[in-house]
Amino acid sequence: GLPWLVALWRGAIVGYCYATFYRPRPAYRYTLEESIYVESGMGGRGIGSALLSRLIAECEKGPWRQMLAIIGDGHNNAGSLAIHKKFGFTVAGQLRSVGYKMGDWRDTLIMQRALGDGDWTLPE
Repeated sequence: GLPWLVALWRGAIVGYCYATFYRPRPAYRYTLEESIYVESGMGGRGIGSALLSRLIAECEKGPWRQMLAIIGDGHNNAGSLAIHKKFGFTVAGQLRSVGYKMGDWRDTLIMQRALGDGDWTLPE
């Protein structure tokens, strides 16, 4: 299976992250999508960094070559953008007005990073 990680702080769950397959079609079998969440008010303690670094390390043990992050609320989600950039993700695209939240249309950013050899070599 794919990794699913949980962060605890004084016995309470304060964050989690996990990887899923990007798409079910065979052409995308080497691409994963990750999701990460850190509880509001718990930022700045290294929780997100600990989760994301471990998730990337675990995913690099498998055959996967690319990891995507779908960032809701696009450019307004500074915390998510910052942590993903810290771990080598770059913006690969923007989907305009695909989310609707709190009375407004929201853009979504797609960020991407290589896992292992990325596209430098062919998969086995």
